[in-house]
Amino acid sequence: MTVTEAEIASQPQVWRAVMERLPQAQELLAARGERLLLLGCGTSAFVADSLAHLREAAGLGETDAAFASEPPLGRTYDRVVAITRSGTTTEVLDALAAFEGVRTRGAVTAVAGMPVEHVVDQVLLLDVADETSVVQTRFPTALLVLALAALVPSAARHTLPDECAAALAEPLPIDPATVERSVFLGSGWTRGLADEAALKVRESAQAWSESYPLLDYRHGPIAVADPGTAVWVFGPAPEDLLDDIRRTGARVVTSDRHPIVQLVQAQRFAVALAAVRGLDPDHPRHLTRSVILPAGGTSSPGLSVHGSSR
Repeated sequence: MTVTEAEIASQPQVWRAVMERLPQAQELLAARGERLLLLGCGTSAFVADSLAHLREAAGLGETDAAFASEPPLGRTYDRVVAITRSGTTTEVLDALAAFEGVRTRGAVTAVAGMPVEHVVDQVLLLDVADETSVVQTRFPTALLVLALAALVPSAARHTLPDECAAALAEPLPIDPATVERSVFLGSGWTRGLADEAALKVRESAQAWSESYPLLDYRHGPIAVADPGTAVWVFGPAPEDLLDDIRRTGARVVTSDRHPIVQLVQAQRFAVALAAVRGLDPDHPRHLTRSVILPAGGTSSPGLSVHGSSR
């Protein structure tokens, strides 16, 4: 078993453990009436997008999500929160520094004592969800489960760890050896999950994967669907859309499982596809655990680098 596979399998117990941080998560993310910005890079940016949808849908206040390398510096916020597993990513540190005048700056991270702690007022530490693998799996899902409970208590399921454990014991919904292209679709808060699932396939298996808003798939991308395409749908979808996809010869993957559990299944698929392709998901090509740029470099066109700890 690879390290990545072991961390995927550990998610039910990790989800149970992070619920001890629910009061801190509520304080950081669920203050009613605040205008909030969520920042991240890669996986963390996709999680930020999902959380922004959840927070606004819950009526807690206007919530934006942005890539840390493209921060919306012209807007005004009551609170800016960065999601950064390592706490060392240069673009995240620079974006937080650029929002120095914001009333509250916070961070969600998996490692204590990292540079991000020096530029924020509040830290939500999910050290129990930290990972050895370069490819993130349990840190983002643990944050999603915790944030769902903090932002939308009525929608949170205390049974999610058990549901995840059951899904981990099931066969994959599609044989990765039969898949040439993977497409992931989501709507609202699950759009970020679709983006993250597609990223897992690219990172772990170096394979072609795409992601789109659910109903936008018919507006162009469906043109390249064929029998070698697997189209995964997170959450419910109109039956006429599924019929349109099936008419292309593509195979549609749907599930009654919770969307976060569906993401876990997509993680498993990515690792299984890596095995089919003879790749080691623990050592993805061209990737490192954190992107740390040299001092004096440029993190984005609008930001100057203030340096970051290695």
